[in-house]
Amino acid sequence: QLQLVESGGGLVQPGGSLRLSCAASGRAFNINTMGWYRQAPGKQRELVAAISKGGSTNYADSVKGRFIISRDYAKNTVSLQMNGLKAEDTAVYYCNALSFGNDYWGQGTQVTVSS
Repeated sequence: QLQLVESGGGLVQPGGSLRLSCAASGRAFNINTMGWYRQAPGKQRELVAAISKGGSTNYADSVKGRFIISRDYAKNTVSLQMNGLKAEDTAVYYCNALSFGNDYWGQGTQVTVSS
């Protein structure tokens, strides 16, 4: 089994920044892609950003140029630097990892962008 633990959510004003982090433990020796998803109230969960084992990144159009995903392969962590936050970025953010063909999820961390 693989466990994912997120940290770094909170309340921030529009235009502000937050950094989310996720640490993988357990069977963390063959993780393929790691990424971040988010789910706003009444909406479906959507991909925010992902980074492959080889370092290729993929971003949702709505966050391109504002968010940066990074990964520490030695520590099995993935981070999401969020800049220029907008009210529409408000959601629960979930860490995701793909390993041995299985999807694993963190418990989620709330990000609220409000003045």
